[in-house]
Amino acid sequence: MAGFEAAAARAIEPADPRPAGAAAGPAPAPREAGRWGARPALPREVAARLTSARELARTRRDERREPLPTGVAALDRPLGGGLPRGELVELVGRCSGGRHSGGRFSAALAALAAATAAGEAAALVDLGDGLEPAAAVALGADLERLLWLRPRTLREALAAAEAALHGGLHLVVVELGPPPLPGARALRATGPEAAWTRLARAARAHGSALLVASPYRLTGSAAAAVLETAARPCWSRQGAPLLTGLDAHVHTDRPLRGVGTSTGDGEETLPLAAAG
Repeated sequence: MAGFEAAAARAIEPADPRPAGAAAGPAPAPREAGRWGARPALPREVAARLTSARELARTRRDERREPLPTGVAALDRPLGGGLPRGELVELVGRCSGGRHSGGRFSAALAALAAATAAGEAAALVDLGDGLEPAAAVALGADLERLLWLRPRTLREALAAAEAALHGGLHLVVVELGPPPLPGARALRATGPEAAWTRLARAARAHGSALLVASPYRLTGSAAAAVLETAARPCWSRQGAPLLTGLDAHVHTDRPLRGVGTSTGDGEETLPLAAAG
């Protein structure tokens, strides 16, 4: 049995690359595997077209981190080209009475339309119940790629947004509607900052863009950037007065890290959405 073990050990022992009769001494280090491991034996033109698993994963990760354009230049400019994937952005629209949201709902709907038209899967958590599907289609939204969630309270809205993020959707928009927000007092009693931080971590873990459209500041330090929008009605000057859109002014309250503040504020005429 001992002889069998010795023979087996010799069989798996690496061969000495030195020619027979060479002077004794330490064996040279084995030749390092090339970039492709065993693939240097392949023809050069074939090896040039191959990609390692590590490089493929890095490329896919970089693609996922490309910003998600909203189609609204006044929003995309201060964010460096669009909504950052893996981050929470808060868009604050001061309500001026009724269902008017200062243009934030129109901006959120434009972002959803741009994302779904580009083939991205998106979700709208619509606490204010302000979506009119016909208006979304008119803006170019693909409703087959849009998940519409209609929670009843702020806590349910947070839970719905987290479920959508864990579902792998590329864009999740949380539209909170006009104040008072249903269930906001109950959430304050249990610590709202932790709830928003948990949601931001879910977005980061899945590389999803998360836009929270709120009537006032809510997300605290969980937001990577905070923008404020105010809008005034835009009327047609031909014939009878006709409301055609909203002239929105976007102000950067907290700039996105890595994007300079030199981009400044922006203005844009937004298509009229149901909730403004």
